[in-house]
Amino acid sequence: MKLCRFNDNRLGVIDGQEVIDVTEALDAIPRSGYPLPPFDPLIANIEAVTHRIGALRGQSKRLRLEEACLLSPVANPGKVIAAPVNYRKHLEEVLANADLHHDVKINHIEKAGLFLKAGSSLVGAGQGIQLRKLDRRNDHEVELAVVIGRTADRISRAEALQHVAGYCIGLDITIRGPEERSFRKSPDTYTVLGPWLTTADEIPDPGRLDLQIRVNGETRQKSNTADLILGVPELIEFASSFYTLQPGDVILTGTPEGVSPIRPSDVILAEIKGLGTMTVHVSARTETLGQRVA
Repeated sequence: MKLCRFNDNRLGVIDGQEVIDVTEALDAIPRSGYPLPPFDPLIANIEAVTHRIGALRGQSKRLRLEEACLLSPVANPGKVIAAPVNYRKHLEEVLANADLHHDVKINHIEKAGLFLKAGSSLVGAGQGIQLRKLDRRNDHEVELAVVIGRTADRISRAEALQHVAGYCIGLDITIRGPEERSFRKSPDTYTVLGPWLTTADEIPDPGRLDLQIRVNGETRQKSNTADLILGVPELIEFASSFYTLQPGDVILTGTPEGVSPIRPSDVILAEIKGLGTMTVHVSARTETLGQRVA
């Protein structure tokens, strides 16, 4: 099943080029009071929600996909975890290019570890990217995104996929410079997730997926998740050895070679086999320093 959030936080199921509005199925989620739970309630209750969807979809309203503004399919991830230089050829290009490494020591992922991105950086495909620091290089990075579905603490790679709710396309946008990764990769809109959540039952092997990104029609990155240094099970094992993973936590698995700059007015087309294609528009953030954003 392909689940999306769209327009005014409505829930949909993708059916070809249509969205079936199944927002009513959110009634299957238990209500929470303060303090709110440290996980995404939709993902934590995805089985109950999908069961309710089965009873609703035949009688629910439909709209054309192009009429829907697609939001991030995960609204409240407790953590957005990212894997640095996790493709061999990307590691080679970063080491070879000072515009990418800025004299910062680049380690193999097992030495560098993982890093966190701010949840406030998360948007959906329909919301677009608003670039900051236009005097510096802003790069695209296309990645397979893994959405955790069950609490996972110090689990083995052999059982890791049992804890996955589904997969999305991820864009990890980065400002190049000498600062820590999480700082440069966490501005608002610098994590794009979408176009929808494809449930894990539709992706039996996340280690064999073609992925690519085109900018203004030009292919920039093209690879396969078979080239990951640490695959999805290994990343879940690695992350859960440090953190307890909660439903809705997102793991960005790393990007292949070919990262390159994006600029305002660019149009990004990102695709991963089995997960769909998402179009993302790039603009500039225009607020001046100190201006309050409504």
